[in-house]
Amino acid sequence: MIAQLAPESALTPSAPLPARQPATWPAHWPALRRALDLAHQALWLTSPNPRVGCVITAPDGAVLGEGHTQRAGGPHAEIMALRDATARGHDVRGATAWVTLEPCAHQGRTGPCCDALAAAGIGQVVAAMSDPNPQVAGQGLARLEAAGVQVKLLPADNPLAIEARELNIGFFTRMERGLPWVRMKIAASIDGQTALANGQSQWITGPEARADGHAWRARACAVLTGIGTVLEDDPQLNVRGFDVPRQPHLVVVDSRLDLPLNAKLLDTLGSGEQARQIWVYTATTEQQDKRAALTARGVQVIDCAGQNGQTKGKVDLAALLRDLARREINELHVEAGFKLNGSFMREGLVDEWLLYMAPQWLGPGQGMANLPALPQLGDALRLRYHAVDRIGEDLRLLLRR
Repeated sequence: MIAQLAPESALTPSAPLPARQPATWPAHWPALRRALDLAHQALWLTSPNPRVGCVITAPDGAVLGEGHTQRAGGPHAEIMALRDATARGHDVRGATAWVTLEPCAHQGRTGPCCDALAAAGIGQVVAAMSDPNPQVAGQGLARLEAAGVQVKLLPADNPLAIEARELNIGFFTRMERGLPWVRMKIAASIDGQTALANGQSQWITGPEARADGHAWRARACAVLTGIGTVLEDDPQLNVRGFDVPRQPHLVVVDSRLDLPLNAKLLDTLGSGEQARQIWVYTATTEQQDKRAALTARGVQVIDCAGQNGQTKGKVDLAALLRDLARREINELHVEAGFKLNGSFMREGLVDEWLLYMAPQWLGPGQGMANLPALPQLGDALRLRYHAVDRIGEDLRLLLRR
């Protein structure tokens, strides 16, 4: 059976938040700083839910309980903090809950956290950000206020609010734009080559940079590659070298359904509700035997053909991204060859570039992206440096539009 594009979801714009007292700075720093540290601990765990931390303090600032969101379907940060306070033997009535995201107000896999906080007798909630999920969108804070809980919200330009958003940038992008946050990872020589002319590319960067790349894979909801990379390198594209609670899903762009049935990545398919899924997006209606064989292996073959212009006969990448958002993909980690990289960039679909630069000069080879020649410098794609770090002998550049 061929999986079709997921049905459209009703992602409506977030409702405006009611005016409320902003949290002061820096009086809230220690508790919210700790809550953010806890949220960072959930970086590889919570997908597709946001990474959230919560700290409950007494009026004198003493920590009564703390916690972070667990894997999808498990308790949220507020529930973990309440449970921790109970385990420590503390009474939280009149206490303050410091949370990195507005407590949820809807019944999903778990109950509304705003109701749990109010029922526990929490006297005040300080949130770093409002939740962009249309099912929450200010309702969590409003319900707390209606229950007599004092509510404070950090201004959007507060450093802790900015950090909290960055930690969940894919979740915010999916809720606000109906798209995942697309991060393109490239490892290249100092002269911009990702492989020799004969295709040899292992290894341009050092072991530290390669390990760091696996850590970035681990935070993504899904890893995307193209059929060219599969045929050239036969990669697994899973997370190795780290003890991770989940493997990111795998997306293969394969217009003609050329994926070999003995490809190594097929052996990385998981089982169970939160196990790794493999989604192959294709533009062909042929290869019925291949479709059946892949389906029998647990792979979902998804029809996503472009209908006009340059996308005709190819996978419609913009439609692919919209479909991945409906499949709850927050952060998409692209590891592909220069041709598919170029396609994503020409269509303006990349939000962030994760670029590792090795101190090697390779000469003519395969570049980072297959892009057309520009008639003038003013047509260049202008990026800005978001972060620059040294990883082993290599440089790691994080760039954004």
